[in-house]
Amino acid sequence: MKTSARLAEANRFRTQVVCLLALLLACAPVVSSQQKSLSTEKRAEIEKAVSSFMSANSVPGIGVAVVLEGEPAWSAGFGMADLEDFAPATSSTLFRLGSISKPITAVAVLQLLAHLGGIRHYNADGKGDIPEDSARHFASMEESLQIFAADPLVAKPGTKFNYSTYGYTLLGCVLEGATSQKYVDFVRENVFKPTRMEHTQADDFFAVIPHRTRWYHKDKSGIVHNAGVLDSSYKIPGGGLISSADDIAQFEAAILADKLLKRTTREVMWTVLQPTEGQASHYALGWFVAEKFGLRTAGHTGGQQGTDTAFLMAPDRRAGVVVLANMDNVNTNLLADEILKIMLDLKDNTR
Repeated sequence: MKTSARLAEANRFRTQVVCLLALLLACAPVVSSQQKSLSTEKRAEIEKAVSSFMSANSVPGIGVAVVLEGEPAWSAGFGMADLEDFAPATSSTLFRLGSISKPITAVAVLQLLAHLGGIRHYNADGKGDIPEDSARHFASMEESLQIFAADPLVAKPGTKFNYSTYGYTLLGCVLEGATSQKYVDFVRENVFKPTRMEHTQADDFFAVIPHRTRWYHKDKSGIVHNAGVLDSSYKIPGGGLISSADDIAQFEAAILADKLLKRTTREVMWTVLQPTEGQASHYALGWFVAEKFGLRTAGHTGGQQGTDTAFLMAPDRRAGVVVLANMDNVNTNLLADEILKIMLDLKDNTR
């Protein structure tokens, strides 16, 4: 057998063994101390749903948390945060949030948030954007503006919905100018500290950050690899934060308890602004708002190299779900939906 073929076979075998170990760990989750009001039966159902999801998608590690009666009720880590060092994932493991960063930014400042400003998103051909496997570091929010500052608007503001992470970079600059603080400093003082999100921070590519997971990608043949390089310093407000399941559950509880925003302001944040042209929008001010299972829900999903995330709230039931995975393109929103159904005894035909 040729050397290259032997190496490929060895890599495939190693991947299978490591993923098997991850799935075995998924069956024995690392549970946090908060066990307030989630029954043993529902806990078992959620653990089964998570294990099935991980097995079907070869996900190395996941952090999950749920909010019931407006308070964090249960959280756990499943599988592994690091396949090479066999480090288990816990509910305190830090995952890239991707676009879940947007609702956090929305809470910090309620302006320019409805994706109706005409600012472009990433180009389909990648031209003019930061390459996926790039470690280029941006020293400031203002420097990040240069990526798209000279580009024309894709539509007249207010006329069409155009999802744009770059719009949140602009928002970060506006926030910094209005407060005379760095974006990260302002959000830390006004969002993270009041909600006890003690470990949420910018995903600094060069820093040594305890409990940060590794990032993974599964290729077309099913082999799990380390994900490509990503320095997200150019898009911190819209996709550059890291956090844990426990911290995002604290964020959900704070929103439900009106700790960060008055109820009237929260309702403004969750009001969908419709464009004057084109398709209808389901996007409010930094949040996707929709009817699911007969309930009004608010939340967001996220995805980038080595991560896929979702959080979902049912405010009228004072409930929420957090799912953070360390593999990209696995649709964690489907698992979040499933966990919400288990928590609240919802039926498929009510969707």
